Amino acid sequence: MKSMQNKDSNQVDDFLIQFTNSAKKSLEKSSFSKKFKLIMKQIKTFILIITLLFVGVCDTFPQQAKSAVKLARVKYSGGGDWYNDQSAEVNLLNFVAKNTNINVSPVYEWVDLASDNLFNYPLIFITGHGNVNFTENEVRRLRAYLENGGFLYIDDDYGLDEFIRKQMKRVFPEQDFVELPFNHEIYSIHFKFPNGLPKTHEHDKKSPRGYGLFNNGRLCVFFTYETNPSDGWADPDVHNDPLEKREEALKIGTNIIVWALTR
Repeated sequence: MKSMQNKDSNQVDDFLIQFTNSAKKSLEKSSFSKKFKLIMKQIKTFILIITLLFVGVCDTFPQQAKSAVKLARVKYSGGGDWYNDQSAEVNLLNFVAKNTNINVSPVYEWVDLASDNLFNYPLIFITGHGNVNFTENEVRRLRAYLENGGFLYIDDDYGLDEFIRKQMKRVFPEQDFVELPFNHEIYSIHFKFPNGLPKTHEHDKKSPRGYGLFNNGRLCVFFTYETNPSDGWADPDVHNDPLEKREEALKIGTNIIVWALTR
């Protein structure tokens, strides 16, 4: 067990060195020197999460010593309701806390892409029904965030698709969204979904789709379409989704978080 811990500790060290060097280089080029100190604050969180999931020694860590993982909703302009269903993330994070060894902060938080706080979050979340618009500065900063280990989850709350695709094309003009196969690890990393995304909220009787954008082979943006899991995260009386649908939504949400923190 000790040799295994040493091996995984070395893997964590290698990860952190690569993460730090990449972040520093990119942020300096993009005039984000202030962000580097903020990224350094997150290193302890990355150490903890990777160690917990790869070494399997979560019980040896005192609870009070753990840094809680935070998830932030992205505030955007354009008129879309970025702020809807604020109970969603709270319920999801509480579910994650009960069903994994990940220490989370189950509170609703939002972040502006132009804010220095962006780099305090290992994963961020976009949803809504309408138009989305990023400024040039937000485009540049979002790309730097994703290239340096950040993860973005986008859930189309029916009406977001055409707008978010245009904005993400500005972030990664060299890429198009790619549909993920059912055997992609995000569908099995914690809970098993052999048939891909569950259908949480019905609108158009279309099959649910999961799309991705990649940075150096790493899935850094996951986009769910025609399924709307985040509706299932919300309080039961918000959308009146059946219990089994809500549980499926919380489970796929957990997979997304585990993926974002370990890959």
